[in-house]
Amino acid sequence: MSLKNKIVVITGGSSGIGKALVETALSRGAKVAVCARNLEKLRAQFDQSDNLLCFRADVSVEADCKAFIDAVIQHWGTVDVLINNAGISMRALFRDVDLAVIKELMDINFWGAVYCTKYALPSILKHKGVIASVSSIAGYRGLPGRTGYSASKFAMQGFFEALRTELLYSGVHVMWVSPGFTASNIRNVARSKDGTPQAETPLDEGKLMSAEECARIIIDGVEKRKRTIVMTTQGKLAVWLNKLLPGLADKLVYQHFLKEPDSPLRK
Repeated sequence: MSLKNKIVVITGGSSGIGKALVETALSRGAKVAVCARNLEKLRAQFDQSDNLLCFRADVSVEADCKAFIDAVIQHWGTVDVLINNAGISMRALFRDVDLAVIKELMDINFWGAVYCTKYALPSILKHKGVIASVSSIAGYRGLPGRTGYSASKFAMQGFFEALRTELLYSGVHVMWVSPGFTASNIRNVARSKDGTPQAETPLDEGKLMSAEECARIIIDGVEKRKRTIVMTTQGKLAVWLNKLLPGLADKLVYQHFLKEPDSPLRK
């Protein structure tokens, strides 16, 4: 499918992959509705045009998600594509983390996708559209120091796999994509053990996939109606190794995250 003149809804669009998704969809002729918690920051990221609708919404709040989808339908009459992109991460050992951090991740990463999908689904069903969600390798393989993040992405993938099967003969396409480490804001705002933003990234962002390249792969996948996308060689290896040799995967994943700068596994 071509995105030209399609109504594309994207959550979490004020930075990183979300911002790049908005720009890529607009460049392909779509009309894009995007939400974020800070409307002023969101609007500042883009040149305003008739093809762009910016909306303030916190996806962890069901009423905000409903209001966002309702506003899109009121403005353009329909939703053709929903991309559930909004999300946050964390870095802390479970023994140390405040449980409110895990709840926040579930509310944003999992429930945010569920809420938006629930309210967009009638329109997407009518137009045989696409529901795409940005997941992670953490949705296939649990990552130490990221229990809440992994749980939210496992839940997301399980939900959308079930929904995909329910809608198998409806004409609606359901997919998710799993980027590898991507240069974005997600690690800077990742939650520490007490819920405060991490404020700095443990990775060399300059060596990571750009948000623009990641967005291009996602939008290509939407247009081609891909089933799932695991973007990197490292990610594909992790998925298959976890299936075939899970015990070895445990040790290799542990060693990988032990080597992170200021790794919580060393404490």
